[in-house]
Amino acid sequence: MGLVFIWVERNGLLWNLKRDESRGVFERRDMPAWFYILRLTSGKLYSGATRSLPKRMKQHFHGKGGRTTRLDPPRTVAHTEEFDTYRDAYQREAQVKRWTRAKKEALIAGDIERLKKLAKRRA
Repeated sequence: MGLVFIWVERNGLLWNLKRDESRGVFERRDMPAWFYILRLTSGKLYSGATRSLPKRMKQHFHGKGGRTTRLDPPRTVAHTEEFDTYRDAYQREAQVKRWTRAKKEALIAGDIERLKKLAKRRA
């Protein structure tokens, strides 16, 4: 068991896929993905993951990205991170969604020391 890399022709294109045999899942390896945080008009933070950052931002800023950003439009893109696979970007989204606002603000500000301090478990 482990990772298997294969080439597959689909729609006239050659795709480099990675298969995690322990999960039986294929992922495209040639297409990056992004994790992003938007600052909404209300001041709230919205996080998400996508394979196409420009397309997703256009959807959010035109009220077609989902219910939350339709009702509370984004003001700015506060933070982005690029990943090799969508799975990695989605896992980062799930991780950050569990964080406090203070930790998210430290990430946005790039304040690694503050982020480390806020990450310590409280007794």
